Amino acid sequence: MPLRFALNHRSTYRYARAAALGPQLIRLRPAPHCRAPILSYALKIEPATHWLHWQQDPLGNFMARVLMTEPVTVFSVTVDLTAEIATINPFDFFVEPEAANWPFTPEPWLAEQLLPYRRLDPLGPLLDAFMQEIPRISGGTVEFLVQLTALVHQRIAYVQRAEPGVWDGEQVLRAGRGSCRDSSWLLVQILRRLGFGARFVSGYLIEPAMLGRDDAELHAWAEVYLPGAGWVGLDPTSGLLAGAGHIPLATGPDPASAAPISGTVEPVETDSRFEMLLRRLDGAPDAPNPQALR
Repeated sequence: MPLRFALNHRSTYRYARAAALGPQLIRLRPAPHCRAPILSYALKIEPATHWLHWQQDPLGNFMARVLMTEPVTVFSVTVDLTAEIATINPFDFFVEPEAANWPFTPEPWLAEQLLPYRRLDPLGPLLDAFMQEIPRISGGTVEFLVQLTALVHQRIAYVQRAEPGVWDGEQVLRAGRGSCRDSSWLLVQILRRLGFGARFVSGYLIEPAMLGRDDAELHAWAEVYLPGAGWVGLDPTSGLLAGAGHIPLATGPDPASAAPISGTVEPVETDSRFEMLLRRLDGAPDAPNPQALR
């Protein structure tokens, strides 16, 4: 039976003095390929002295461009959405026969379209050694991707990391740990070196609980392109395919192009706070869940 959730996500930036902001780009609206039905959505920007224009960026992401009309001491972004989460089969997709077994060669027209999603970072010694561990035995493509996602999950321990930025593959492998965005970018680079088109995803993850408290967080994962199936989500944090609770917000060939909020501010001391509140709409009590961006 589907469950309905109300999600409130607030990002607040407080400045030591009134500061001038450049255009703020906000990618916090569910993407067109989101599988969970989004029943309602609202974006609120404070203070009210601003201009807001919705647009789609060159990658097809919904993006709100916000321009403040005067310096501010506080800037906040609040998302309220209602989503319906039901159990789904993450393997409910069709792969074209020519791509059913790995390795495969995409059609020339598809290979050209995937060029931005096959761009490689420099290959360091640790990533090179990891690539050598991956069996190059021909077999089912989906089975191979499941095993690869599980392998990254096993090798990289999950940690919350409040500081901004994404670690490169060498740093993640050297530490043996990383945030969801770090392990996802590592998986994207591995997939590309194996010949796949892959992209970075930022989004919400809603995890209903059978017992205890429901959970929601801002999350990151990877998507791989499979002929016939399209973009398929792979989550190295869990080691599984993306499920119904994965709500994609923005995708891109690199993490910066899928950043939930980006923009400029003049040099000023800044305090950032991020809060998430998830409420089950069947009468269950609210489940406060403050989360730092991963």
